[in-house]
Amino acid sequence: MNRAARLLRGLVAGTGALALVTVTGIGMTGVSSAESTSAETGPRQEDFLSAFAYSQHHPNAVPAGANDFSCEPSGEHPDPVVLVHGTFENRYDNWAELSPELAERGYCVFSLNYGGGTNSAIKGTGEITRSAGELSGFVDRVLAATGAEEVDIVGHSQGGMMPRYYIENLGGASEVDSLVALVPSNHGTTLYGIDQLAGFLPEGQPPCASCTQQLAGSDFITELNSNGETVPGVDYTNIATKFDEVVTPYTSVFLEPGPNVTNLTLQDFCAVDLTEHIGISYNGTAQQLVFNALDPANAQRPGC
Repeated sequence: MNRAARLLRGLVAGTGALALVTVTGIGMTGVSSAESTSAETGPRQEDFLSAFAYSQHHPNAVPAGANDFSCEPSGEHPDPVVLVHGTFENRYDNWAELSPELAERGYCVFSLNYGGGTNSAIKGTGEITRSAGELSGFVDRVLAATGAEEVDIVGHSQGGMMPRYYIENLGGASEVDSLVALVPSNHGTTLYGIDQLAGFLPEGQPPCASCTQQLAGSDFITELNSNGETVPGVDYTNIATKFDEVVTPYTSVFLEPGPNVTNLTLQDFCAVDLTEHIGISYNGTAQQLVFNALDPANAQRPGC
């Protein structure tokens, strides 16, 4: 490890942020792996920490309600929903509550692990373009199994931003109807100023591949947003929280305004909600905003 890398590691660890990053969404070490073909279904959970603890002993667990490849989309919900976890997360700990809730509402739900070792619960840490390729292959598998023409994607953190690369560069524009993103790192993050050290680290390389790629001003983020932030035919919903401590400033979640872009802030619907980055996928108000984006004809205004 070179001096600059040690400096970054020491600074982050010294402020206590390393533990936060480890369980939230701006990654470090990662080697992409193929999707596990045999995995148990884990129990429904009501909070991230319970799901995270379970996943440490069951790293390939599937969230309840997901990955029934015999599921036939209904006329009411013709698009399968693909759930995409964030960095240092996995499909189970990120979606152990939302996945069964969507299934109970009649959706065909699918979720993949990407960007990490098969037997590790820490995933989403690999080079982002490679992870986008894993997502592309998974979506193709979902479409082939269900006979659907398009999917809806719901993602958290990197999982809300990375699908944009797939949409823009890997053929996803014709396969995705909508992208619903919870606290996505669309414009990178300053991590309260730690981005100033990014110049000392090789972007997109271990031990911090997706980490450096998600820093504000990185080559990856700059290129991703250089030719317009959206593509026609895909609807984008971005959901932020003012108390985001990982994607900072929290407004970097938002995409440029347009007819196919909806930018939302959790506290505009519940002013006293203190939910931060990691807890948002288990937050009832945020979940209702996801349901509204997936089914706008039956949208309901969420409360606290």
